[in-house]
Amino acid sequence: MKNFIPVIAGSIALASLSGVAKAEDMANNSGLYVGGNYGYLKVDSDDDFDDNNDVVQGIVGYRLNSFLAVEGSYIDFGKYGGSAANAKTTGYTAALKGTIPITQTVELFAKAGQLWHDTDYNIASVKGSSDDKSLFAGAGVNFNITENLLVNAQYTWYDVDLNADNASSDSEFDTDFKQASVGAEYRF
Repeated sequence: MKNFIPVIAGSIALASLSGVAKAEDMANNSGLYVGGNYGYLKVDSDDDFDDNNDVVQGIVGYRLNSFLAVEGSYIDFGKYGGSAANAKTTGYTAALKGTIPITQTVELFAKAGQLWHDTDYNIASVKGSSDDKSLFAGAGVNFNITENLLVNAQYTWYDVDLNADNASSDSEFDTDFKQASVGAEYRF
């Protein structure tokens, strides 16, 4: 989370200096949006779950105004790990997303929320599953292609803990998911 403080502070400073956002334009920027992301997932763990993988995410959100939105998603982190220990995780998110328009075609955003995830695991031939919830935070940039279509690049960090009670005596695996992705968003 400490890594995102400079990004958020820099975004606020840039928006304050740019002065390009007009109040009358901002009042009309509410509404529904849908989107998707595809990217790279880095799984960092103290155990055998370290791996790199693809990640796919479908998003639906509602913009309350030009600066604030609520967003939900379904995310597939795929299968990760090695032969001794591997897992597959999917989940749902809910987030609050803040956006700062920099120019008419560029916006910076930051989001934070909750991930509810299900994990199927195989540790030393012991199979099981767990479900849990985790916090996440992310930041990125939107580029307006048309009035309704945007493309984006973003980085998101998920604080995922895998609880594998029946696989080992040390059943709590502290794992971080780090997602770098590109995506598109369509605003209605």
